[in-house]
Amino acid sequence: MNIGIFIYHEAEVLDFSGPFEVFSTASRLCDENAPFKVFLISEHNTVVTARAGYKVLPDYSIEDHPPLDVLIISGGVHASEIKNKVVTDWIEEQSHSVKLIATVCTGIFLLAQAVQSLSCKVTTHWEDIPDLRKMFSRLTVIDGVRWVDEGNIISSGGISAGIDMSLHLVSRLHSEDLAAKTAHQMEFAWTRNA
Repeated sequence: MNIGIFIYHEAEVLDFSGPFEVFSTASRLCDENAPFKVFLISEHNTVVTARAGYKVLPDYSIEDHPPLDVLIISGGVHASEIKNKVVTDWIEEQSHSVKLIATVCTGIFLLAQAVQSLSCKVTTHWEDIPDLRKMFSRLTVIDGVRWVDEGNIISSGGISAGIDMSLHLVSRLHSEDLAAKTAHQMEFAWTRNA
């Protein structure tokens, strides 16, 4: 299963590295029967400078990545990215072909901008909840939860909540047992809220 994590300049480091760690660890625990291939995607296949100057070279661009089963959109300083029509058009296009889309933190802003028909329960970083409600009144924004599962749309709260959400995704896409083993391997106390 191809898990593509979309990153951009000023993306929050743990928003993409947390889910990357979850899926790569889950696959490593399965030995030769690795269920997930996880990789980073950005608009251009060049170095991305995430928060605090953390530099990352994505595996693919939005033009050359393999077909995705799951798209994870990281959050961060999204103010300019939300206005990037090339990116939002790509996200909208992916929404028609992937099995599910997950967002971490403010990644939900990009998804809501890209998919104008989106109207479901979502969450984001506690600090951004008022802005999300104001900008996208069609969404039902839930606060006080680590993640929200609406079937093919899953959103998480801020930063570290993306790890909880990704473990939930492993439990959905593979098994509860693998998710629990992954959390144990990562020495992470998994919060399993619904």
